[in-house]
Amino acid sequence: SRIDEDRESLLALGITEIRQRVNSNSSEIIVPFVPDITPEKTRCIVPEIGEKRKLLDLALRNAIYFKLEQRKKGAEKSTESRTGKNLEKVKHDLHMPEIPVHIECFDNSNIMGTNPVAACVVFRNARPSKKEYRHFNIKTVIGPDDFSSMEEVVFRRYKRMLEENQALPQLVIIDGGKGQLSSALKSIEKLGIKEKITIIGIAKKLEEIYFPGDSIPLYLDKNSISLKII
Repeated sequence: SRIDEDRESLLALGITEIRQRVNSNSSEIIVPFVPDITPEKTRCIVPEIGEKRKLLDLALRNAIYFKLEQRKKGAEKSTESRTGKNLEKVKHDLHMPEIPVHIECFDNSNIMGTNPVAACVVFRNARPSKKEYRHFNIKTVIGPDDFSSMEEVVFRRYKRMLEENQALPQLVIIDGGKGQLSSALKSIEKLGIKEKITIIGIAKKLEEIYFPGDSIPLYLDKNSISLKII
């Protein structure tokens, strides 16, 4: 294994490979130390000062930078692969027609029965897209009516997206059980986009997942990556 070889041998191997790769027959090579084998008719120089030392330092910095970039690309590729597998699992578990790279979730709130508000959070590739988060003041509902409030904000959100020709999410999650889901579904149907998205409701206490028109909830394993994402 080359890992067990000393640095002088590794440098000699590197010089040979690079010279062949770039078709070099240079008679002088600047090195940080002398390799154990030197190419024929070639002189290896280990500079201490001057321009050649600066050139050697620059080469070292470039090598370190290249190594860090390769590691970063490897980590990013690994993360992308893991994210893709996780979203594929969500697609499978929820019986979706496509991978949910764009997910939106709605929740209602009010203070002591007054000042009803709602929020929409957006995930892209299983990561929060905070610049796309939206806060809604309820306009058409008087009093603490969570169902009507949900119907209003879902309608407003997707009516605007349709008017602006924005791409719709693949998955919409309603924070609430069957009642909240039914209210949101009214707006989805009014807008004619029921066939274009998957919409579910999640009841927090038992983490039950409801689908439109299905009275029996889906229970995912508590350790399921799909449930963690939802």
